Amino acid sequence: MHVTQSKVCIALVSGGIDSPVAVARMLNQGWTVHCLHFSQEEITGPQAEEKTLALMRHLLSMDGKLGELARKNLNRTITIVPIAQQLTKFTEHWAHTEYFIHMKRMFHRIGDVVGKEKQATHLLTGENLGQVSSQTLGNMGAIEQMSELIPLRPLLAFDKRYIIDMARELGTYDLSVGVEFCDALGPNRPTTVANREWLEKSEQRAGGMDFLCGEALTKKYELEL
Repeated sequence: MHVTQSKVCIALVSGGIDSPVAVARMLNQGWTVHCLHFSQEEITGPQAEEKTLALMRHLLSMDGKLGELARKNLNRTITIVPIAQQLTKFTEHWAHTEYFIHMKRMFHRIGDVVGKEKQATHLLTGENLGQVSSQTLGNMGAIEQMSELIPLRPLLAFDKRYIIDMARELGTYDLSVGVEFCDALGPNRPTTVANREWLEKSEQRAGGMDFLCGEALTKKYELEL
C-alpha cells in the first residue's frame, strides 16, 4: 500500500529577504508551514521580530492562489525563541571565527525540538549555497547534522538576484531590506571551512549545545500572526 508522506515543515524565519521567499515556495507546493524565529532583541532591539511578523502577515494578506494557500496552510502562531544570551558564548576568541556556524547549529537543534512538537517532518530554511560563510557546502553539512528533520532548501541553487526578483514579485522585498540583525555579534572574518571536532569542543566549552538550547527553550513564547 502506498503511504503519502505528510508535507509539514518547521520554517526558520527572519526579517531578511530569503526566508519569506522560501516559505512562499513551499506554500505553493501545498506544504503546511509552522514558523520559528530566533530573537536577539536583548542586543539588537525589536526590529527583527517586527519585520518577521510583518513579512508572514503579508503572505497571509495576499490576493490570489498564494494568499489562499497561506491562509489555509501557514500556521497562525509563530514560535519565538530568545537566543542572545546563548549566542554571546560564541563571541569568545576561541569560537568567534566559527560564530555563524555555531549560531546555525543552535538554530537547527532548536528547530528539531520545536518541529517535532509541531509534527513536522522537514526543516525549511532560505539558505543559498555560498552566499555567506555559514552556507558553504562543508559548513551546511556541519549545521544540518544538528537536526533529525529532513532539510528543505528551495533556494539553494538560485542566484541571489533571482531571489530578490522573487521577493519583489511577492511584495516582501521592501519589508525585508535593511540591517541584518543576525550579524550583530558576528566576526569580521568568519571561517568558511569549519572543523567538526573543533566545533564540538568549542560548544562543550560553552556549556554544551543541548544545555544551551534547553536554556533558550525555557524562554520561548508564541505570537499570533
